[in-house]
Amino acid sequence: MGSRLISIVVPVYNEADSLDGLIAEIRDVAARDGLEVEVILVDDGSRDASWEKIVSLAQSVQGIGGLRFRRNCGKAAALMAGFAAARGDVVFMMDADMQDPPEEMPRLLAKLDEGFDLVSGWKRIRHDPWHKVYPSRVFNKMIGWLTGVRLHDHVCGFKVMRREVAKDLRIYGEFHRFIAVFSAARGYHVTEIPTLHRARTRGVGKYGFTRFFKGFLDLLTVTVLTRYRWRPQHAIGVAGVAIVLLSVLLPLLAWFSGRMSWALSGLHLGWPFQTTRGLLAMLAWPVMILTPGLVLIAIGLVAELMVAQRPPDRLYEVIEKAGWCADIEPAQD
Repeated sequence: MGSRLISIVVPVYNEADSLDGLIAEIRDVAARDGLEVEVILVDDGSRDASWEKIVSLAQSVQGIGGLRFRRNCGKAAALMAGFAAARGDVVFMMDADMQDPPEEMPRLLAKLDEGFDLVSGWKRIRHDPWHKVYPSRVFNKMIGWLTGVRLHDHVCGFKVMRREVAKDLRIYGEFHRFIAVFSAARGYHVTEIPTLHRARTRGVGKYGFTRFFKGFLDLLTVTVLTRYRWRPQHAIGVAGVAIVLLSVLLPLLAWFSGRMSWALSGLHLGWPFQTTRGLLAMLAWPVMILTPGLVLIAIGLVAELMVAQRPPDRLYEVIEKAGWCADIEPAQD
């Protein structure tokens, strides 16, 4: 494994306290297993002393490089910048919070060498609060069901991939959660292995509760982009037809069964419904509730398809470079 260069891309956002320990662990693993590594620390607009720490590490430790964004652009943009700068035959992505131990790198590499193109970590025993663990498990099952890429832990930030996979990725927004899905959609062989996970001891989490709502909308977008990109009507049109049918059939079933009672604007419609007004109210109810939401979702999916065809002109802007990264010109996406 030591004959190839391994690039390690680490997005950094307010993680100044973790960087010394992370680099020390990476160096220990590299020395123990004879790995030739380079590290790209991407400062995603941190407000603490992260960039100063990156510059200090780049000056004192061989193989450390840094990129600094003008503003916070998100993890996907930081990964894209790191992938563009990476020179290795193999590329790791790893979070800066030290929850994913670098000592697992040789195991991930060994699995990659079995013939896979991307290997994702799986935090089978996860040391996070319950309100992060259980929704994440549900979310991962939804990803597998909708995309067909069945992994236990899609959102794990600890992955290794071949160089061509990293260079082929085009992610933005919060699509870093779906790297395995995008890779599999392009024909790459994807798998996962259980990896150790540690409790956070430094810094704070960067994601709030709203990430679950955003994640669901992103999942719908990714499903369309990977499964229906060249036939979007199959996704949007079929869903529309199904909703229209349900909107008509369900009230009619309620009408004929006489087993449901509705109240609209203070009007009690009896068992069974006695008036045409009651039937019209039943027909209007699902239409009024469902139609606006479906229209907005459909418009959003169409907009995402347009964005995918023409990616944003600039995902990030690198304003400073440190260490060996000062000698390269990473693409400005």
